Amino acid sequence: MMDIQFQNLGPAQWKADVMLLPACEEEALPGICPEIDKAVPWLTVAPGLRDFKGKKNELALLHGHPDLALPRVLAIGLGKKEKLDMNVLRKAVAAGVAHCRKRGLKTLLLPEPGLARLPGGRTRLVEECVCAALLGLYRFSQLKKKTDEDMDDPSWLAVGFDGASSSEELQNAARMGESSAWAVSLARDLASTPPNLLSPHEMGVRAQELSGQCGFTCTVLDEKALAHEGMGGILAVGQGSSRPPRLVVIEHVPDGGAKDGPLVFVGKGITFDSGGICIKPSANMDQMKADMMGAACVLAAVATLARERSPRWVAGVLACAENLPGGGASRPGDVVRLANGDWVEFQNTDAEGRMVLADALCYAQKRWTPAAIVDIATLTGACAIALGKEIAGMFCDDAKLAERLRGACTACGEPLWPMPLWEPYKELLKSEVADISNMGKREGGAITAALFLKHFVKEGMSWAHLDVAGVDWAEKTTPLCPKGPTGFGTRTLLELARGGLS
Repeated sequence: MMDIQFQNLGPAQWKADVMLLPACEEEALPGICPEIDKAVPWLTVAPGLRDFKGKKNELALLHGHPDLALPRVLAIGLGKKEKLDMNVLRKAVAAGVAHCRKRGLKTLLLPEPGLARLPGGRTRLVEECVCAALLGLYRFSQLKKKTDEDMDDPSWLAVGFDGASSSEELQNAARMGESSAWAVSLARDLASTPPNLLSPHEMGVRAQELSGQCGFTCTVLDEKALAHEGMGGILAVGQGSSRPPRLVVIEHVPDGGAKDGPLVFVGKGITFDSGGICIKPSANMDQMKADMMGAACVLAAVATLARERSPRWVAGVLACAENLPGGGASRPGDVVRLANGDWVEFQNTDAEGRMVLADALCYAQKRWTPAAIVDIATLTGACAIALGKEIAGMFCDDAKLAERLRGACTACGEPLWPMPLWEPYKELLKSEVADISNMGKREGGAITAALFLKHFVKEGMSWAHLDVAGVDWAEKTTPLCPKGPTGFGTRTLLELARGGLS
């Protein structure tokens, strides 16, 4: 990952191969701010300056003398100022940094005084631009041989301060952006890993490795421990595979001990989902390696909070299994007993995520007295049909927790939309032979799935369910994400923990 540095002594001391300069339409270059004019006085006579219009997605690399401390400016178009928002800025910075990589530029400068004129607040602008710059360089290349066409990432990006503005708060904001990008990249790496290389057992191994690197605790429950805990749901989902399920339990307790109950994240970790006996269509089934995105987000968030030495007590439960139609696989009509003692009828083996999550929710409430529980899962195609490919569904009856989640997702650009936990639909989960069925009707499928999970949450528990099906996979490359797993939800969990619940 590109290094993040600081240049604190003002414009006269700024130095890099290129300065990144986001600009809106009809905004004068130079003239954006005095500090930038001092740093690149040659900009007034730069060839090509008059051709730059500031339109959205426009990039113009402007050249000064090669021996100057700042010999280039990359002007990055933001479009009309009245339509500018943080997401436009994120994409613009990400595109600019990726362009620098294509041109072989190794050292980049982002002038904080130039950002300060934009709406959003100085600390948030610095944090989001640093995070976007790093995510704009993300690629999953661990399993590819490097070719001559593969350009190396820039060595570093420096945030340039005017001297007076180089506060510790702004530098901390840059580090927060760097940390967030590390978390999202980790989640993407995990979800991009082919399923033959990332089994439930391997998820536990990765978590244990990260626990040693980042300073959190990790316990892995194997199939014997799962049976001892009465987790018939996760065992039933995994019994069609030769690679048995695992429950990965991670926890960060802050220095000085914990005060309130933990904020607990629960993630669906189906390392490959064929649908089981109710097998999925073959088209795009390769994308089902990312059906463990919820667990990847939880692991990345807890690991990052531990690295940051967060003052918040957080825990994560990763419910990991592989859903295959082997000879021992669960059948439609099977009835299994879950960790709370209730019997559940399998009406559809492709509704497996709610089964593993239900056991994980029961485990979390048994082990801790949580301040709140947030589960995250690629749970239902119905949610993707309802909300499309850019918005995730949020199910939460706790107004305070829902408001915190809305604030967290808005701050980091991961939109959530409140969905109803419509109690009358519980009738659709009735079973003739068991306490509850794992499947309702096709209509309202995201709601009945959420109601199934709610069945396993104790009365009065502050709980939210995030259905990230649809937003977990980018169908085409964007400035912030290549085609493939997105890591959506990681930053929302981080923001929730960083901001607290009170």
